[in-house]
Amino acid sequence: MNTPKIFESEYRFCLILWENEPIKSSKLVELCKVQLGWKPTTTYTVIKRLSERGVLKNENTVVTSLVSKAQAQAAEIDEMVEKTFEGSLPAFIAAFTKHRKISDAEIDAVQQMIELYRKGESK
Repeated sequence: MNTPKIFESEYRFCLILWENEPIKSSKLVELCKVQLGWKPTTTYTVIKRLSERGVLKNENTVVTSLVSKAQAQAAEIDEMVEKTFEGSLPAFIAAFTKHRKISDAEIDAVQQMIELYRKGESK
């Protein structure tokens, strides 16, 4: 299944949902008002849109996600690497590391991920 596209403002909404789910839509409206400055109609519109796209479900006024935070992040990274770096992971990593200092602990963690991937222990 392809992960549906989640746009920036929708992602900020989803962060609230993922933190609090399952959650009544009325409580979600309150949280969005406080954290995002949204009017109730904006929140209900986003709930409807994301429901139609298969990102969440709203049953009996209880909202739950159908797409996890990890799935949304992975889809966004995949799209960015494909669009910006023509699908090249080495080009992405080169650009990322050129302008950002990486700690030894981060390098070790990435190396461990690579080793697990080579052994077939990673998805």
